Amino acid sequence: MICFNIPPYIGTEFEYLKKVIENHHISGDGDFTKKCNNWIEKRFNAQKVMLTTSGTTALDMALLLCGLSPGDEVILPSYTFSSTATAPVLAGANLVFVDIRPDTMNIDETKIEGAVTHKTKVIIAMHYAGVSCEMDVIMDIARRHNLMVVEDAAQAIMSTYKGRPLGTIGDFGCYSFHETKNYSMGEGGAIVINNPAYNERAEVLREKGTNRSRFFRGQVDKYTWVDFGDSYLPSELNAAYLWAQLENADEINENRLKTWKKYWNGLRELKESGKIEFPFIPEGCIHNGHMFYLKCKSLEERTALISYLKSHGILAVFHYVPLHSSPAGSKYGRFYGADNYTTIESERLIRLPLYYKIQEEDVEKIIQIVKAFYTMI
Repeated sequence: MICFNIPPYIGTEFEYLKKVIENHHISGDGDFTKKCNNWIEKRFNAQKVMLTTSGTTALDMALLLCGLSPGDEVILPSYTFSSTATAPVLAGANLVFVDIRPDTMNIDETKIEGAVTHKTKVIIAMHYAGVSCEMDVIMDIARRHNLMVVEDAAQAIMSTYKGRPLGTIGDFGCYSFHETKNYSMGEGGAIVINNPAYNERAEVLREKGTNRSRFFRGQVDKYTWVDFGDSYLPSELNAAYLWAQLENADEINENRLKTWKKYWNGLRELKESGKIEFPFIPEGCIHNGHMFYLKCKSLEERTALISYLKSHGILAVFHYVPLHSSPAGSKYGRFYGADNYTTIESERLIRLPLYYKIQEEDVEKIIQIVKAFYTMI
């Protein structure tokens, strides 16, 4: 069986895990956590980065830092993972779902302004497949309406928009280091804080409501409970696993992009003959090879292709079921305007196996099996 995903592994992880254990510090904010934070800050010229227990809790922190109140509204796409929506719900807001662009599967920036009301406080830009939303337009809308922008860059670390790393453009950015992501710590994530005015509040929020970070910097002689908070610190063991990959970030990125391009070139004739559709990369966007997907003509065709691949030992998957069609989506939010593309495009999309060091012969087999399927229909 060709797996859909295998978590990245470099080879130095055991060495680093052993070091953590021998140092007798396996809880959060040790040396490896600091290494990871500093690497992300320097690599992306980010103002401040904090590792978190997941991409979900990074989003939770970001939306809590936005200062939402009950009745406030947050604009977001429906074609995304539940975490994008649960974060504003946790903060007390109502959800306003906006249709997506059929080419990138990202939120349609031309539909956002019409969804803005006097209750709107935040726009969430989720960068699907590591391809950027149209951030210049989104930031312009936010500035003119005094809104905050949170980038859900869970899939987008190492991707850029007009030269700017994704996650560093809005007020806050959120990465995921789940085992399905390009870089993994099993479960984990990071929040990027792009406005220094939120640094101290974020530290308190992340450290169970205490000013512990100020204590360790020698700014106070003891630490105490000062505000609402939670525990968002990942284990040092997780950070050590991640550090091995960040040290090899470019190699991992280049390897994934090589596989992505192999799919593109191998399946291009099906695209050119109109049998399938490919991902679209807008001008000014550089992606990170997070996923390679194709679009079939219908839900029925996609179901048949997934089944055909499975019968040949290949695990391919569909992706999100639109949130507005879920029980929680209708409970906590509403869809603005018409659902022209969210549902129909989500029903056509299939993701092919793509992970660090996937064997080239496996990729070639997948390409040939997809081609064989389309000779039969």
